[in-house]
Amino acid sequence: MSIHKPDPISIFDSRIMKPALIDSFKKLDPRELWRNPVMFCVEIASVITLVTFIMSLTGANREPAWFTGLVSAWLWLTVIFATYSEALAEGRGKARAASLRKTRTEVTAKRLSKPAFGDNFTLIGANQLRKDDYILVEAGELIAGDGDVVAGAALVNESAVTGESAPVVRESGGDRSAVTGGTTVIANSIIVRITANPGETFLDRMISLIEGAKRRKTPNEIALEVLLIALTLVFLLVCANISPLSMYSVRAAGQGSPVSLTVLTALFVCLAPTTIAALLPAIGIAGMDRLFQKNVIALSGRAIEAAGDVNVLLLDKTGTITLGNREAVAFVPVGGHSEQELAEAALMASLTDETPEGRSIVALAKQKHGLKSNALPPDAETIAFSAETRLSGVNAGGNQYRKGAADSTVAFVRTLGARAIPGELADVVDRIARAGATPLVVSCDAEILGVVNLKDIIKSGIQERFQQLRSMGIKTVMITGDNPLTAAAIAAEAQVDDFLAQAKPEDKLRLIKENQEAGYMVAMTGDGTNDAPALAQADVAVAMNTGTQPAREAANIIDLDSNPTKLLDIVEVGKQILMTRGNLTTFSISNDVAKYFAIIPAMLLSIYPQLEVLNIMHLATPLSAILSAVIFNAIIIPLLVPLALRGTKFRPMPAEKLLIHNLLIYGAGGIIAPFVGIKGIDLVIGMFA
Repeated sequence: MSIHKPDPISIFDSRIMKPALIDSFKKLDPRELWRNPVMFCVEIASVITLVTFIMSLTGANREPAWFTGLVSAWLWLTVIFATYSEALAEGRGKARAASLRKTRTEVTAKRLSKPAFGDNFTLIGANQLRKDDYILVEAGELIAGDGDVVAGAALVNESAVTGESAPVVRESGGDRSAVTGGTTVIANSIIVRITANPGETFLDRMISLIEGAKRRKTPNEIALEVLLIALTLVFLLVCANISPLSMYSVRAAGQGSPVSLTVLTALFVCLAPTTIAALLPAIGIAGMDRLFQKNVIALSGRAIEAAGDVNVLLLDKTGTITLGNREAVAFVPVGGHSEQELAEAALMASLTDETPEGRSIVALAKQKHGLKSNALPPDAETIAFSAETRLSGVNAGGNQYRKGAADSTVAFVRTLGARAIPGELADVVDRIARAGATPLVVSCDAEILGVVNLKDIIKSGIQERFQQLRSMGIKTVMITGDNPLTAAAIAAEAQVDDFLAQAKPEDKLRLIKENQEAGYMVAMTGDGTNDAPALAQADVAVAMNTGTQPAREAANIIDLDSNPTKLLDIVEVGKQILMTRGNLTTFSISNDVAKYFAIIPAMLLSIYPQLEVLNIMHLATPLSAILSAVIFNAIIIPLLVPLALRGTKFRPMPAEKLLIHNLLIYGAGGIIAPFVGIKGIDLVIGMFA
């Protein structure tokens, strides 16, 4: 089985860069740019400097035209770089959405009046289907809309949507009944109840979300934006007061000239948090894009960020921690019988058992004892498993072969006149159960021959992943329907922090509420209808694409590969977004230190020559110092765009160590980089002066 991941799309792909450049100019429209208040202020500042440049050309302004012109040009570039970074992030999403649109094909649907095979159908266009309509889908036909299988079972090719090359089974009455419009039935026939009107399908939602244009801001993003606006207002007030103060100082000192409007505007733009304001939209959009690269659709940016703050992870045992199918690993004979006898009887009882457990018993008997799975005689009778008997097997050749739960098998052989039950049977059953496996007792007629050890196989490497989560301060809780003894053994082997055994829907819901009331952020995976209440309650709810419609509707994240361990990847992406935003904010604010030493001495040097001592970078002239700071403030944005789109490298460590680590890199780096950059730009300007 191979899973085709979305093709990696580089930000330097011409299919993205050219449209993004056009979109970046469209985003200069004040009616759109006002949503980013900091950059909206920078655009106003750019207009002001453009006016001063025109005044310089006409002689109405005392400053050199080359200086005001270059300042205006670089301020406009600052705004364009900001809109371009957002357009690049959106461009990758739009490119992915375009590839999904190719999967949409106008098809006809066979609408039924009732959910029954053999009923007459009416051919209609897929766009005429409405919620609760019934349609018949036969082999080779496209499923016309999202829905639930209400009759039949079929193999469905979902590669057009999920990238999964192997077909999957979709059938009625279980947790694998949901089907997605645009996928293809390749064998058998099913009746589907439509669950979405045209334009509201899962594929429509995917396309809309991936494009990123309708992405809602998260609480964390809103809080950071409020902080940026507050800082911008503070610097705006500071710059507004510098002008009258400089006029007063000129009169008091009897020398120099007041600070010009161009210089004040440049100072404001350099001190305002333009870097993080320019990259903030790109960070959020890129987070959703990184999840899509993992075949995961986030229904909101809020869900991704919540994943970054998760304290408790609830994981289903089956399919998440274990491989999902129990396997026979040993035959344990009792009552003086040999292992060969037990293997032969277990093989006979499993020949018609098509469950993964039944097939594994046949495989073990062949592999360990060289037995052959001969065809049953024509008069053989298959005994199917039922919840009442908890037994299965066959009647063949005058013998009755059974396998099942211990108490059920004991009761069965007693009805056949068993004289005694092997004394060691209870001990063997108890020992296997305590080890976290499932004991399956095997009998032939009135004789109990032994026990098959069915073991839940722990996924390779899962312990290391749980250790990684533990190092991040995240508690893992395994949820299972197993009895407490079995659950405890599997939890110990998998190295989870806690477990919930014999879990019912209300138990899962109660556990989530208890953790939330204690102040924790809770994430959960699920795919069944009985998981829907808990998924709706969880802060981060990951539903499998193979799951039922109620589960998918209750979730805020959909895993197209239906791989429950993706929850761990989602947590990492969530933390990566928060880290990236925090790191770039730290870097942006730290940048201001160097700008103080560049602009403030330069603009007041004519009034207070003593301020030359603050020119620690030894910048050539006041005008080149100001221009160098403005240019650095602009070019740092495109230099950081790849980091904003790729995200900060995730490092699993406690929050305190992570904070110190990032402060050293992005805090110290944010102070040092502008000193080097501004000095280098000043040297280049000096070469052309």
